[in-house]
Amino acid sequence: MKHHTKDKGDKGTAQVIADLLLRGISICLPLSEHLPFDLVGVRDNGDLIRISVKYRTATKGIVSVPFRSSYSDSKGVHTKEVNKDFIDIVAIYCPDTNKVYYCNPKEFGKVITLRIAPSKNNQTKGVLFADNYLVL
Repeated sequence: MKHHTKDKGDKGTAQVIADLLLRGISICLPLSEHLPFDLVGVRDNGDLIRISVKYRTATKGIVSVPFRSSYSDSKGVHTKEVNKDFIDIVAIYCPDTNKVYYCNPKEFGKVITLRIAPSKNNQTKGVLFADNYLVL
């Protein structure tokens, strides 16, 4: 059986793992789906990095990741804010660019908004260009 959202998440995770391995960072996979991160990266010096993986397509030249999660149960749909203290890096895979963008969640407010294409009015002031977030 296919689950479209889960398939996207799996593709994003695979792309992030491949990118991190190319950067010399080893990967550990948590056993629980209920942790606030998806992967643990291990640097050569032994430092650990808790990584939240997101798969996002671009909309109007922008990739956006809100710091909230949703789930549903018998009482309806619930939304809760993500606790940034439990995540070191948000790794965003964008299939439109086939790139992984690395963001420190503490540098953002309630949402990460990265521009992958120039704006129609060519505004650059205050714009966060995605290509500036290719380095971990």
